[in-house]
Amino acid sequence: MQKKPLPVGIDDFEKLIRNNYYYVDKTLFIKDLLDKKGEVNLFTRPRRFGKTLNQSMIRFFFENTGSLEGNEANQALFKDLQIMKQGDRYTQEMSSYPVISLSLKSSKQPDWELAYGCLKEEIGREYLRHRIVLDSLKVPEQKRRYEDIMNLSGSQQDFATSIRFLSECLYQHWGRKVIILIDEYDVPLENAWFSGFYDNMIGFIRSVFESALKTNPCLEFSVVTGCLRITKESIFTGLNNLKMISILSRSYDEYFGFTQKEVDRMLQYYNLDTKRDQIKQWYDGYMFGDTEVYNPWSVANYVDALTVFTDELPTPYWANTSSNSIVRSLVERADISVKEELEILLAGGTIEKPVHEEITYDSVYDSEDNLWNFLFFTGYLKQISRKMENETQYLTMAVPNLEVKYIFNNTITKWFRDQIKVKDLSQMYAAMLEGDADQFQAELSGLLQESISYMDTQEAFYHGFMMGVLNNLRDYLVKSNRESGNGRLDILVRSHNVSKTPVIMELKVSETYKGMENACDTAMQQIEEKKYDSSLPEEGYTDVLLYGIAFFRKQCRIKVHRKRF
Repeated sequence: MQKKPLPVGIDDFEKLIRNNYYYVDKTLFIKDLLDKKGEVNLFTRPRRFGKTLNQSMIRFFFENTGSLEGNEANQALFKDLQIMKQGDRYTQEMSSYPVISLSLKSSKQPDWELAYGCLKEEIGREYLRHRIVLDSLKVPEQKRRYEDIMNLSGSQQDFATSIRFLSECLYQHWGRKVIILIDEYDVPLENAWFSGFYDNMIGFIRSVFESALKTNPCLEFSVVTGCLRITKESIFTGLNNLKMISILSRSYDEYFGFTQKEVDRMLQYYNLDTKRDQIKQWYDGYMFGDTEVYNPWSVANYVDALTVFTDELPTPYWANTSSNSIVRSLVERADISVKEELEILLAGGTIEKPVHEEITYDSVYDSEDNLWNFLFFTGYLKQISRKMENETQYLTMAVPNLEVKYIFNNTITKWFRDQIKVKDLSQMYAAMLEGDADQFQAELSGLLQESISYMDTQEAFYHGFMMGVLNNLRDYLVKSNRESGNGRLDILVRSHNVSKTPVIMELKVSETYKGMENACDTAMQQIEEKKYDSSLPEEGYTDVLLYGIAFFRKQCRIKVHRKRF
């Protein structure tokens, strides 16, 4: 039997259902919205966790298209889905409301003019979609204003209050209050902060929100989605009707991301049950309220890949969906204590921090706690447990899965390499090439102290570390794991000029500080026994520097022997 395709990158509910994509049924989200009757509902979830698809689903369920044929077509989308089994109380709400639906993600632009222009276009398209209301606007000034906004010729003030005005026009036309859906509300704010026009953007977004969501008599309810709750010069000031649902909230906790049952059902459908443990290690681990969830973007991508080749390896799909600049900045600004906490996290441990649900982009760097909270609410860390001490709530956090560990690891590795590129390592290189083991050891130890060595029990980490350190050595070739003599030497450094002494390094990891001495001796003995230097005389070299280097955490011990041929 032909299996349904997975909706990778499809966040339009109508397109997903009509084209018979595999759908993880989240329609009971609609039931909860109706039962809990929040007027302005703000859902904050990490990127790519199904926010846009859920907003699209809500629109197609509630929106009155203005025609019987259009409404019947929308209602058909929900055939056999969970919401249709909940009774007339819910199904009678279908196709009953005018709906304003906006996505602010197009405003991710390099300057204010372009970002504002994109926001105007998004609003203008929604006005165009509802242009039928022009028939009900009898006041010439109202009609002129509507057409100016639709044609993008309105003033900034017109656009700042445009959603409120559109809701009034829709109410006047349909005689029903309006549902307002705003997706990715914080994208323009995040982008504006990193691009340098935050004040302009937050002033505009605040005006839009205050006019549309604060004491708007035409509003039935609103669903707003984003990653964070923004509070500085707050766009939510005075919104006494705001219901905040973050990843800490127990309400609605199963509607963003895939639950274990949903993933198991998907794997069973595609005959991929044997991949369950691997998918769990890579993409599970998030805790929203009381529900453990998987990253839906990554699961859908990987299962889609497995349906083509069942031996496909897991990939960090989420790493490429948005900028990891905040992780990079954490590392770049890290002091010793932050580095130690990063090492704990990447080694599988936990850290405990006070939690602040209200974060602003302009205060992320004011304290380490703000940065850790930012990482938590944007999906880079997961909740292990919570506790209250006096008036402060504390979170115990960990890295959720292998995918996020990869992101941290890749970012940190790149940062370290970038840092090495701008460092003056001439003294260390000179000591190494001259056989000055004491100076070489001192310089290398200093670099180790600055690095993040969470994998310090593995020789592979130190091997990569040394290759990064030697990357800027000019006029010399640096070879790794080269076959030589009776085995593979760790590192060979040599010049085409045979008058310059080549260097052979053998690296060892010690389990104790005192054990580094013996580890160095073992390394030197291995070089001799396996004759790693045997080909050098034939190439014209007259001597070689043999280094045994032992590591213990952020300490190193170096021994050297100059051998003449």
